[in-house]
Amino acid sequence: MRLEEDAMPDLIALVFTLRPQPQPDLPAPAWWGRAAQALFLEQIARDDPDLAAHLHDGEGPHPYTVSTLMGGFPDQRVDPERTYTLRFTAFERSLALRLMEMARDPARLGVGALIELDRRPFVVEAVSAQLDHQTWAGADDYDMLAARALTASQPPPRRIALHWASPTAFRQQGRDVPLPLPELVFGSLLDRWNAYAPAAFPAETRRYAAECLAVTRYDLHTRPVPMRDGIQRVGAVGTVTFSTFNYDRYWMSVLGALAQFSRYAGLGAGCSHGMGQCRMVEEE
Repeated sequence: MRLEEDAMPDLIALVFTLRPQPQPDLPAPAWWGRAAQALFLEQIARDDPDLAAHLHDGEGPHPYTVSTLMGGFPDQRVDPERTYTLRFTAFERSLALRLMEMARDPARLGVGALIELDRRPFVVEAVSAQLDHQTWAGADDYDMLAARALTASQPPPRRIALHWASPTAFRQQGRDVPLPLPELVFGSLLDRWNAYAPAAFPAETRRYAAECLAVTRYDLHTRPVPMRDGIQRVGAVGTVTFSTFNYDRYWMSVLGALAQFSRYAGLGAGCSHGMGQCRMVEEE
């Protein structure tokens, strides 16, 4: 995994390369996010059932995200000749440590582990925590991430681009909103940061995003996510660029830190079952 054994980051994003094993000829589910969440919580429950229950039912932002199974299913089947990827993140220090330990253990989630998603067996062929090896992997610390953004010698850019790889929506007045309004995007990240970071960012961050940012470029498409009982949630996938029309170095530095944080925290609703997989990207 190329992550030092004594490393204890606050933030971790792991990408697992999975190979399907021979299995009954079952059609692939339309959405693997619930199965991924079940696998994640099952592994936590082996050591701490109370923590697993809290991560499932607790109030406030959940300190982890999971992805759906990625790799494409053109014939609606899982192909044993191909590999697929799955992503787990944690943005609370003790949970990040648990996730790293499980990813080093071949009896849990480490290389060679046999896991099950929606009754289908997979073998873990590789685990990446290194950004240089996997675009969606990474490890960081709250203090270091904030320091890089707030004390950089160069002023932060006027624009921030985010990419959403899975459907992303925001809960507002009991409804799903798939539109990337700046106050919803950065408000979601601010809530997650302030719930778990040792040093909070000011609540006024949300106001600056609402009053001083605009969407200046986007390439977004709506995608449905099947839920229980035939219900669908609709989110957006793609890339969006936010630009400030009232530049302030401090506030743009804070927003830049939150944008980097999105790699670990996800964005919007449903991140614990596959929605809102997000990362900051270079503007084209």
